[in-house]
Amino acid sequence: MMTIKKTEITVGKIVEGYINNDEQGVRGFGGQLDIRPPYQREFIYNDKEQRAVINTVLHGYPLNVMYWVKRSEDAECPYEIMDGQQRTLSLCEYVAGKFSFDFKFFANQPKDIQQKILDYKLDIYICEGTPSEKLDWFQTINLAGKPLNDQEINNAIYAGPFVTDAKRHFSKSNCGAYRLGKDLVNGTPIRQDYLKKALEWMAEHETRLGSTQTLLGYMGDHQHDPNANNLWSYFQNVLNWAITNFDLKRFKKIMKGLDWAWLYDKYGSETLDTVALAKRISELMRDGEIQKPAGIIPFVLTGDERYLDLRAFPEDIKMAVWESQNHICPLCGKEFDYEFMEGDHITPWREGGRTVVENCQMLCRDCNRRKGAK
Repeated sequence: MMTIKKTEITVGKIVEGYINNDEQGVRGFGGQLDIRPPYQREFIYNDKEQRAVINTVLHGYPLNVMYWVKRSEDAECPYEIMDGQQRTLSLCEYVAGKFSFDFKFFANQPKDIQQKILDYKLDIYICEGTPSEKLDWFQTINLAGKPLNDQEINNAIYAGPFVTDAKRHFSKSNCGAYRLGKDLVNGTPIRQDYLKKALEWMAEHETRLGSTQTLLGYMGDHQHDPNANNLWSYFQNVLNWAITNFDLKRFKKIMKGLDWAWLYDKYGSETLDTVALAKRISELMRDGEIQKPAGIIPFVLTGDERYLDLRAFPEDIKMAVWESQNHICPLCGKEFDYEFMEGDHITPWREGGRTVVENCQMLCRDCNRRKGAK
């Protein structure tokens, strides 16, 4: 059963054993607290916000409550900050001499002011419980400061060796996932977008293999794995396939953000004619009928025109053609009001038909559906 314990901890206790580096992340509280775990998002408070934290403490004002999570027993570090990371970092960085307040660094403050800062008590709630209980609670309290996104919450809920190793690959500014996928994947590593995408892809991959899976289910199943090698390998395989088969220099504009994992799972075992694909993609990129260029690569692989969002006839052309047809559907010969008819390409786009008045006919809805189904 979930427990939420309120406690008071002084700034002096928090800054004990404070370290800040890439390998160990940011730790304090005698090494027992992950203020910012290794490879998690980097410091995002600006100078004004940092100094506001110090000003609050010096005036003895309340700094708002903070939330910690008690990790699973196999976690290397027992506690992680869930909410309050930037405020805690500001305090630790100031005491460590990383920035000044009112032109004074911590070491330059009078002894009584130094002690006032170190004796300041932080109100902290510590949560311990099952992953689902923690998730529900963190989503409820994640309202103040710079809110955590869903994946940052998930990382705290399922903290363990798997997430720690996954962050190494996916959650640093210049991590391996970013270097490989910066032109193919949307988002930023430090806000966990790359890790979230990798987990989504892997969960969908396992579902396609017949084992229904979700992102949270996958994290729960692998929380205690010693590493995230399978996740990292699959992510690399997907993007290396994309880079190998499609000319990133030529087609970068339409390649970013595609569901590369689905395309890889469906076509990764085939030998693609990359020269023919590149020629066709180049032709389609110059086709003004295509309203959704990002759908070109899925289209050339699947042949499904729905990916392209082809141009529809504008209202003025449809109205003019409807009038010229005397409101008669040319296929069934019946008369219809305008709102019950639809613009149709006489010569389909795939056969070279354009969205021009000469290629438009107005069909009743039933006839247009039957024609489109052929």
